[in-house]
Amino acid sequence: MVSHELLAACRRGDPKAFEEVVRRTHKHVYTQALRLVGDRQDAEDVAQEAYLRVFRGLAGFREEAQFETWLYRIVANTAMSYLRRRQRFGAVLADPEEEEVSLQRASEERVDQQAVDRDSLVKALAALPISLRTVVVLKDVYGLTCLEIGRELGTTEGAVKVRLHRARKRLKGMLFASEEGRDEV
Repeated sequence: MVSHELLAACRRGDPKAFEEVVRRTHKHVYTQALRLVGDRQDAEDVAQEAYLRVFRGLAGFREEAQFETWLYRIVANTAMSYLRRRQRFGAVLADPEEEEVSLQRASEERVDQQAVDRDSLVKALAALPISLRTVVVLKDVYGLTCLEIGRELGTTEGAVKVRLHRARKRLKGMLFASEEGRDEV
């Protein structure tokens, strides 16, 4: 957790204070970036760009929300911009099998009360289109509301709810389609 005193020191231009902010938050920032972009090197680039944006925007942070919430929104926006740029220049998306992502919380919807192994969930999540993957990660991992997600993505709360429903439905289909086939054999 980043204290008000530490943020005040950052605003006064204390480089050690900003280093401390980065030290305290880097693991979470990098993990969020990795979940969204699916590649370690890309996640490092996104994290670095996000911290640059934080540094530049710190004076405008009004502390109406927790610093960490503001930071995670910046990371999400940075990741979305990064992915748009990468697709625009024709880069190949990362192979889901190379992705290492640790999900901190299970989805709010318990799908048929069946256990899903982590690797299958990571692969299924990586297979979702970025627009669906982003809402799932922001909602189910970082706990943002649909309204907050909509504001960050520049869309309506209703559109976020639709994307979240579609994403969870696709995840359920990907995760349990193979199990249903085994049951019939």
